[in-house]
Amino acid sequence: MSNFGDKVQPAVKKETKNVAIYTVVGVVVMWVGFLILHLIWPEKIPFDYRVILGGIGGGAVAVLNFFLMGMAVQKAVSETDEAGAKRRMQASYSQRNLMQMLWAILAIVLPCFQFAAGILPLLIPGTAIKLKGIKPKQRSSDSVMSKQRSGL
Repeated sequence: MSNFGDKVQPAVKKETKNVAIYTVVGVVVMWVGFLILHLIWPEKIPFDYRVILGGIGGGAVAVLNFFLMGMAVQKAVSETDEAGAKRRMQASYSQRNLMQMLWAILAIVLPCFQFAAGILPLLIPGTAIKLKGIKPKQRSSDSVMSKQRSGL
């Protein structure tokens, strides 16, 4: 009997873990931002359990979205038919967008969530991945530096 975790490729596990870390850090930064803004404008910016719950829910949906995307890519790559792989990715994209839209509606409608705190975490993984792509890899710059020092 195989475990679900055994079916997830190491790259998907690793990147989902990274996205989870980015998301947790981003949500904590968001909470700090809400707190600072609340201290400046207490009548306009709330900071209560609804902000905390919104951040937790939005962060969970954001990480789940990334994981489901990774699983869809993993399955699409194993497809032998290119059209089937494309259909799988399109279906995954539609389903994941629907999941995020449903979460956004719940975050807006349900009084236990502060809507902005529930929706903002959905933006964290994409932003973090883009920022990570801008930052040059340390190892590659180290190897360039060592080649320059050695005269290559």
